Amino acid sequence: MKPVLLTVADDPLVLKAIERDLKQQYGNHFSILQADSGPKGLELIKNLKLRNGLVALFLVDQRMPQ
Repeated sequence: MKPVLLTVADDPLVLKAIERDLKQQYGNHFSILQADSGPKGLELIKNLKLRNGLVALFLVDQRMPQ
């Protein structure tokens, strides 16, 4: 399993742009995951932990609802 780059942002256009750029630059070495809210990001992390996944980078929007 590849290490994960996890992006969390509430703006779908921002998420899409970040995902595109990360996949283009780092997709060969990392899995790119995204969440559109803090709670969804935490759920992804919990699932990764259950599978002994490794998060290499959290890229998180500073201001989001919740």
